[in-house]
Amino acid sequence: MPAKTALVTGASSGIGEATALKLHELGYTVYGAARRTDRLQKLADRGIRPLAMDVTDDDSMRAGIEKITAETGRIDVLVNNAGYGSYGALEDVSLDEARYQFEVNVFGAIRLTQLVLPRMRAQRSGTIVNVTSMGGKIYTPLGGWYHGTKFALEALSDCLRLEAKPFGVDVVVIEPGGIATEWGSIAADKLEKSSASGAYAAQAAAVAASLRSEANANRNSPPSVIADAIGKAATARCPKTRYATGFGARPLIALRRILPDRAFDTAVSRAVGMPR
Repeated sequence: MPAKTALVTGASSGIGEATALKLHELGYTVYGAARRTDRLQKLADRGIRPLAMDVTDDDSMRAGIEKITAETGRIDVLVNNAGYGSYGALEDVSLDEARYQFEVNVFGAIRLTQLVLPRMRAQRSGTIVNVTSMGGKIYTPLGGWYHGTKFALEALSDCLRLEAKPFGVDVVVIEPGGIATEWGSIAADKLEKSSASGAYAAQAAAVAASLRSEANANRNSPPSVIADAIGKAATARCPKTRYATGFGARPLIALRRILPDRAFDTAVSRAVGMPR
């Protein structure tokens, strides 16, 4: 039997990089995708195949899938990990930026899924792993567009799981909590760009400080924690539908289930230091 093949998007750093290494360790032929292949050299040195791919460019995605199938004849695991956090008051964030957030976090993942499903259906096997966030189950102030993408990907994954099951294809959602990556700093930069002045300036200052504090917190889990969960999902005979892991993921998701909306509003506003 040839080695199974995996494609990991957003593989140039953080969760994607750790996941590519984990799946390679588990014996997969791994393609690590990113817009800039020069940032994939460390993975290439470890035996992972670098792949130039922009998840907002259909031609780029088509070419990537065609290259993988031409070289290996199969795709067994797709890890839709590429994404970023665009924060800012809903009133302030331009619709162009909002659309781009959805293009990267949602439509890119679903388009790649559309492209790999014919091969997986023909194989009668495959696993699609969508990396959402605990932010797909909870919400924070000034994070509406980001949370919107993650809530959307959660719902799409649930529907896809039902559709793909008769063809032997599993769909798994990974819900990371606090992870030691660049995500928080990038989200804070986006927030300040959109809402650092004007009506939401005080809120933006508080939330940006909270995002940077979380990004630098020693308690955050390493990306390998998420990579391990993805490795379990990819190799399980019957994977769980969801894996919530990483700092704070399970307790915060549980808290959201328990608390009424207003009570959760208060709790999350206090947690990020929102002005009263």
